Amino acid sequence: MKQVDHRRRHDVHAADVRIAIDTGGTFTDCVWVERGRVRILKVFSTPHDPSQAILDVLKQDALKNVRAGSGLTLLHGTTVGTNALLQRKGARVALVTTAGFEDAIEIGRQNRPKLYDFFFERVPPLVPADLRFGVKERIASDGEVVEALDSADLEALAAAVGKKNPEAVAISLLFSFANPQHEQRVADALPGLGVPLSISHQILPEFREYERTSTVVVNAYLQPLMQTYLQNLERRARTKKASSRVFVMQSNGGIAALGAAAREPVRTLLSGPAGGVVGAAAMARQSGIKRIISFDMGGTSTDVALVAGEIRTSSEAEVAGLPVHVPMLDIHTVGAGGGSIARFDTAGALRVGPESAGADPGPICYGRGVEPTVTDANLILGRLLPQRFLGGDFTLDVERTRRMTADWLKRGGSKLTLVQFAAGVVRVVNAAMEKAIRVVSIERGHDPREFTLVAFGGAGGLHACELADALGIPRVMVPALPGALSAFGVLASDVVKDYSRTVLWRVSAKLLLDRQESKRLEKEFAALRQKAEQEFRDEGWTANQPGKSRTRPEIQYQPSVDVRYRGQGYELNVPYGGDLISRFRREHERRYGYSYPQRDVELVTLRLRATLRSPKVSIRAGAADVANPARVRGTERAEVVFNGRKVASAIYARGELARGRKYRGPAIVTEYSATTVIPPQRRFWLDDAGNLIANNGQKTAL
Repeated sequence: MKQVDHRRRHDVHAADVRIAIDTGGTFTDCVWVERGRVRILKVFSTPHDPSQAILDVLKQDALKNVRAGSGLTLLHGTTVGTNALLQRKGARVALVTTAGFEDAIEIGRQNRPKLYDFFFERVPPLVPADLRFGVKERIASDGEVVEALDSADLEALAAAVGKKNPEAVAISLLFSFANPQHEQRVADALPGLGVPLSISHQILPEFREYERTSTVVVNAYLQPLMQTYLQNLERRARTKKASSRVFVMQSNGGIAALGAAAREPVRTLLSGPAGGVVGAAAMARQSGIKRIISFDMGGTSTDVALVAGEIRTSSEAEVAGLPVHVPMLDIHTVGAGGGSIARFDTAGALRVGPESAGADPGPICYGRGVEPTVTDANLILGRLLPQRFLGGDFTLDVERTRRMTADWLKRGGSKLTLVQFAAGVVRVVNAAMEKAIRVVSIERGHDPREFTLVAFGGAGGLHACELADALGIPRVMVPALPGALSAFGVLASDVVKDYSRTVLWRVSAKLLLDRQESKRLEKEFAALRQKAEQEFRDEGWTANQPGKSRTRPEIQYQPSVDVRYRGQGYELNVPYGGDLISRFRREHERRYGYSYPQRDVELVTLRLRATLRSPKVSIRAGAADVANPARVRGTERAEVVFNGRKVASAIYARGELARGRKYRGPAIVTEYSATTVIPPQRRFWLDDAGNLIANNGQKTAL
């Protein structure tokens, strides 16, 4: 397969027009800056071919000035890799590992997700037994060669793998993070296959063989698909007058060049949700808010994350039941969205999701769906206004929704009224999302009452205030561009690369590192920095500073260390510094409620985040705009159901709210990309940054 040439020269401060596009389940969102104004556009997604929706966006009349420019930089948040993994539609992968360890990815760990379920079946491995190959070799944990590779064995391995006609190959040998020479020799023996190779010491040079092998296999599983998709997208995005470049959002909250994303697609699994967290944190900072819980409710799922000051990543994620140990933003996802389908189970209990109507056929009110969804329930309750959806560009069919939902209830033998049923759907989906917020807050030692709930996504504002009331969160923030905030986060993201290396060093019980230990760590971090600088050079990144010629990029580094008490099986990541050990003890005390002052600690894995800042994009007061402005203006009133009864509620167009003026609920605030519901108990206003704040009167920390 043809490899992507990623050595093109990039300029993060270039004059090209930057367009961020986030492909989602129901809508594909587009955000760009034109003449100092942030503009947005939404089109229906095309699940059969996500790139088609992107092309549909680029063909819109609203982008004609952009297409006429000299260059186009496309920043892409994608779900292609995630969907391929969830649906098991990736490549045919062969796995090469140390002889005797071929079944490690199937044996896995002994932890049981459902302890008392005797019929629970684990997720099957991506590589079947006949595509797993063992090679005789052995590297010790300290990097010493115990059993050398034989050239004849390598030739036989290449022949055996070739006979199976794999589409990609994953290579993961025992302790390759300590000494990669055997893995490199295996890779050198397989180029004749003409397929992509995923090599563990390049992708994840860390210990824990099962997790490392699983991560490398996932990368190989996605590589052919993502490589073809990104190449075709870049080619199809070109116009006769403008060149185009494609960059991809990664799970760690930063963008990567097309070549890097095609080479390591495992790092893009949370591409879209990561953009939402970055965007939520950026908009909250403009309002002076640092401690947030992001709440992104879209058409098919809801993503929540907690940000206490700065965005943190985790290297212990699981996607589609498979361990993926590359750095990802700590995001928890549940199958609850506007398109989630309601149903009654065999016991007669109301269930909502995780099945979704998606973009095709969509909810009943979109005109093609036949099963009631959360969006239909909100429409029945009066919380969605048919004439104000997407700024009036798309009218919701309320009569069809009422008729078909009533028929559906009648066929199911339910005696619930339409309003009772719709209210029940909202309560059930709220319960699922409330549980998700508890996972990222209360279960990890954080009090949600000390945070601000930042709600976005097309449906986030519809449910945010009720969720905040259930969790005791005093303040809700609905940022500007809520329905396209994930795309805005992609637009505002920096170029980020993460590096790591397992060392397993023992440190005696004390508070500070001694000079020799610090010197040893500095040497290792220097090697990681050198690798980062080389990759930035290879990809041709430059920084064009005002008044200067192009210079080397100013890369910012964030070193950290995974630390644990000797004898423990899991680690805590803490920033690197001379007080590393005391920081670890304080974090252990905060997280688990105790620490061991006299116990030796172990430095497990060194991590380095390298960041190249992108041009900062902010939404100035009054600067946000939509491609097709709302046709419906003025304040009206409507009957909206709250707590089972209809309440006369004011309806506002967000663009006409007076900045700083306090309003009182109940109210519905409409705009192009979303609708916000304000219950009777809350007051709301637009702050100086243009963010909508809804408060219940209590104070909360910023």
